[in-house]
Amino acid sequence: MITMKRKTQILTWAVVLLLLTNAVTIATILYHNYRERKNKENITITSPGGTNMINGRFLRQELGFDQTQMDIFRQANQEFRPTAMFITDNIDSLKNEMFAELRKIKPDTVKLSNLSEMIGQLHGQLKQETCTFYLRLKNICSPEQQAELEKVFLPLFKNERMTTLPGQHRRKGWNRD
Repeated sequence: MITMKRKTQILTWAVVLLLLTNAVTIATILYHNYRERKNKENITITSPGGTNMINGRFLRQELGFDQTQMDIFRQANQEFRPTAMFITDNIDSLKNEMFAELRKIKPDTVKLSNLSEMIGQLHGQLKQETCTFYLRLKNICSPEQQAELEKVFLPLFKNERMTTLPGQHRRKGWNRD
C-alpha cells in the first residue's frame, strides 16, 4: 500500500508535469501565431523566372510603406493570393493533363485543343487578378513609390519567351520557312 507521503509526491510530480506540458503547449501556440502573422506580411509573389519578390517586408523596406499602406497591402494580398494560387494550381493541373495526353501513342487533338483553351482562359484570369492587385497597390503609393512599384511588377508583364532547349541557341523571332 502506498503511503500518504508517497501519494503526495506522485501527485506533486504529476502537477509539475502537467504545468510543464501546458507551458510548452501555450508557447508553441504563441510561436505559431507569431509565425503566421509574419508570414502574412511576407507573402511573396514571384515572376515566372523566380527573380521578382513582392512581399510586405520588401514594400516596407524598399518602397517605404507606412503602417496604413501595409494594412491596405495585407488586405489586398489576402484577397489576391488565394485566387492567384487557385488559378495557378488549375493551370499547372491542366498542363500536367496536357503533357500526359501528349505522351500517349495517339493523343486526342480535340482534348489537347480544349486543354490549351482552358489554360489560356485561366492565364487571362490570372493577369486580370494581377492587374487589379497592382492597381490597388499603385493607388496607395506616392509618385516616387509608384516608380519603384513599376520596377517590381515589370517582370510579371514582360514578354514571355520560349525557353531554349539544351544545345539550341536563342533566336530573335520565329523561323519563317
